[in-house]
Amino acid sequence: MEISIKYFGVLAEKTGCHEEQLSFDSGRMSDVLDRILKKHPELKTKDFQVAQNKLFVDPEEEVDGTEIALLPPFSGG
Repeated sequence: MEISIKYFGVLAEKTGCHEEQLSFDSGRMSDVLDRILKKHPELKTKDFQVAQNKLFVDPEEEVDGTEIALLPPFSGG
């Protein structure tokens, strides 16, 4: 399946892109993250959360969506 990886804030700055496509057959979110970190090793030093289809997910969850977003820490007020 083709999944869309979206980068926000400082993560987009570090990768030089806001969105890219990734072919992925099946597996856990941690498998996707491993592939992303191999392609963009500069993200290894950054904190971020992962959302799948607009819901935050744990790295051990199965990939079952078509959109994955990497979100840097944010604060509200």
